[in-house]
Order: sequence, then C-alpha cells, then structure tokens
Amino acid sequence: MAVTGRLGLLALLAAPAVGFLLPSWAGIGLAAAVLLLVVVLDLILAGSVRRLQFARSGATSVRLGEECEVTLTVANPGGRPVRAWLRDAWPPSAGADDRHRLTLPPGERRVVTTRLLPARRGDRTAVRVTVRSTGPLGLAARQGSHDVPWTVRVLPPFHSRKHLPSRLARLQQLDGRNAVLIRGQGTEFDSLREYVIGDDVRSIDWRASARASDVMVRTWRPERDRHVVLVLDTGRVSAGRVGDAPRLDAAMDAALLLAVLASRAGDRVDLLAYDRQVHAAVQGSTDLLPALVNAMAPLEPSLVETDARGMVAEVLRRTRRRALVVLLTGLDAAPLEEGLFPVLSKLTSRHQLMIASVADPRVAEMAAGRGDAEAVYDAAAAERVLAERRQVTARLARHGVEVVDAVPEDLPPRLADRYLALKAAGRL
Repeated sequence: MAVTGRLGLLALLAAPAVGFLLPSWAGIGLAAAVLLLVVVLDLILAGSVRRLQFARSGATSVRLGEECEVTLTVANPGGRPVRAWLRDAWPPSAGADDRHRLTLPPGERRVVTTRLLPARRGDRTAVRVTVRSTGPLGLAARQGSHDVPWTVRVLPPFHSRKHLPSRLARLQQLDGRNAVLIRGQGTEFDSLREYVIGDDVRSIDWRASARASDVMVRTWRPERDRHVVLVLDTGRVSAGRVGDAPRLDAAMDAALLLAVLASRAGDRVDLLAYDRQVHAAVQGSTDLLPALVNAMAPLEPSLVETDARGMVAEVLRRTRRRALVVLLTGLDAAPLEEGLFPVLSKLTSRHQLMIASVADPRVAEMAAGRGDAEAVYDAAAAERVLAERRQVTARLARHGVEVVDAVPEDLPPRLADRYLALKAAGRL
C-alpha cells in the first residue's frame, strides 16, 4: 500500500518550532512555547497512519438501483492507539457512504462498512482509503492515503422480469402442456386426440381415424433447440437518451427478457454487442442470465456510426445454422439507408431477422400538440419523424423482416410476444 500523505497542517507548523523552542521563549512568551510543546507532543502521540494494514471483502456485483456493502478491515500493528477519521473514497456514481469514525487500539483490528448505491452501470472501482489520525488532545494529526483496490460491477437492473411469469404461462401452452393445435415448419408432432369443433381440419389424421372409428387429429408442439442471436447496436443511435436513460439501456432490458424466455423454451441464446468492433459476446453459456448481465454491465454507447457490413459479417461468421437474429437498433432512415439496407439480403437469406427499436414517447406527445404556433411546428416535425419510421418499417417488412417499435416500457413485452407468435406459427 502506498502512503501519499505525511502530517496534518498543525503538525507541519509545529515541527519546525521544536529546534528553536528554547531560544524563542524570551521572544514569544512562555504561554506560546507551552502551546507549541503541547501540539508537538500531541502529534508524537498520534497513532501511525503509515503502518496501518487494510483488507477488503463484501459485494463484487449489484444490480443498478440496489444497495450493497463493501467491508474494510483495518489492523493496527503499531504500539500507539489510532483515533482517526477514515474516508473510503469511491467515484461519485458509486453513491458511497464513505466517512467513518475509527478507534483502533494497538495490535487490534476493526471492520468498517461502506454502503454503495450506484447510479450507473459498469465497474465501480475504489479510489483510495485516507486516514487522519489525531493525537489524544485533537490538536495535531497525521494523514495518509492507501491504495486498497476493489471493484463492484453494477449490473443491468432487468426491470422487465415482471413480465416473465405471464410469458412463461403462454410458453407452456405452446409447449404442449395444455392442449393446443398449431402447425408450421417449426413444429413437430406431439400426440393424437379426438376431433372437437373448431379444430383445423388439415390436422385430421385419416388413418388413425379409420382405426379408431372416430375422427382423430394430430397436435403439434413448437420445436426446441432453436437458435436465437441477440445483437446490440452500441453505435451512435444507442446513445440517444429517452427519458433518463440512453436507448442502449432499454434495449438491454428487452434483450434480457427475450433471452430468459427463449432459454426456458429450450432454445440456444447468444449475444453480440457491436458498433465497429465486438464489445461483448456470449455463446452457448449454460448459466445464461449471469453471463448476459455480466457481459452487458460495462457496455457504453460509442459516438460512432455502426459498421453494418462488419456487423452482418460477424453474425454470419458466428452463426452457421439458421437462427432468429434479433437486432436491437434504431429505425432512423439515414443510418439504415447507408448501413443496413445494402447488406440486408445477406442476412435475411440465411436467417430470420427481427429488428427491435426504442421509440421516444416525447415524439408522440409532440405530434398531438396544437396549443400555439410553436406547438404546431413541433407537431409537424414529430409527424415527419413518425412517417419516416412507418416507411422504414414497411420497407423492412417487404424484405421479410419483423419489426417491433415501442417505447422503453413496452418494448420488452412486445418483443417477447413477437417471439412467441413466431414460435406458435412455426417460423423459427
């Protein structure tokens, strides 16, 4: 541990006076000399800061918005007690309650606990531990700083997990736990049962009906072990803020809900975060949710235009078999026109593509405004933005691309619903 401080302010003033104490008595008076002597003595009796020993333990990860604790064990191997204020410094975004009062007798140790309430995702690293040890009278102090490394990873909050139970119930229906009739290229035979009014006549098994002397129909269930690839666009479009958070955070929340749902359906889920290079990748993880949140936690938007050609090439390189590729990006016309559209056919020819985009609710509010001339101009601009998004959506649909465009609160459940609809239709 490196000690960066030496003595308190009073100690620095008092120490030079020791050498001139006796000659100065006549000039400064007995009272001042006694005071200086007391200050110097108080400094000498202050416990050593340099010799303190530190060790950390506690939380290494926490979800954004939740509180965690990091403990700091302080040992005093010296021969004098340490009466001190201790500051366990962290970055401001860590939300640390970092000041502690400490009394440490010789040869003993104490544990101080720092509570963190982080305000941002990512890795939050402890800065340093600063100790100010005062003498018995509190007139002088020694101060020093020690490096005691520790990192807490702040994970995405996963607010959309509240939608998981209802989507899992629908998945159970699709999975054949409740009797349903579905048929598509992505389904497989489940069982036979008697025909009831409303069943699809195309599912009647005539041979089985002849043997049973009753009309029998086949039931189908979605095939399992499909491949879902989640692609997070971390380029410029993901940096735009919707409310209090960037679009990237809303995209992460939607991706987490879909990933957990797809894994419960027996599908393999991979993750790729890309703008001009790969920033995170998860492939074939057996413990999916922890792997995803750990990979997403340090991601930040980059203020660069995404290289769509490189992104598509990376997806094709990593994904050989047919898969559902879910691209979480923007629906702005210009970036798509210059980036994704020229290489779209390469992706759609081999995979089923779905694009999920975070819409800004403020645009819809502006489109409805008619209060004054300024509001009308704002409404016209908002309507133009909405019209462009509708045109882009229609063009993507002509290429066979599924599009989900919703505000941050609605994007996760709507994306999950679209996945379930594709699974029910046998299109995965």
